[in-house]
Amino acid sequence: MGATDLRKSIDGLSIIVQTQFQLDPFEKALFVFCNRQMNKLKILHFDDGFWLYYHSLERNKFKWPISKEEGLKVTVEELRWLLKGY
Repeated sequence: MGATDLRKSIDGLSIIVQTQFQLDPFEKALFVFCNRQMNKLKILHFDDGFWLYYHSLERNKFKWPISKEEGLKVTVEELRWLLKGY
């Protein structure tokens, strides 16, 4: 939920996970961040090291969760839909 400055990389996004989400970036989870225009995503993932995925749309926008509760409940299947359902 909300917009993130996607100029941040692994370290900056990890700090957001720790300070704003109050979660552990080393968890088995995907942390998904969207820009203000809702046309770019970054996904932070830890697996024996950090992975950072980036996806950018040319013409459309992502359907982004509105509330914190909604965002924390997104499943992997819903994330797939999010990436395809723009």
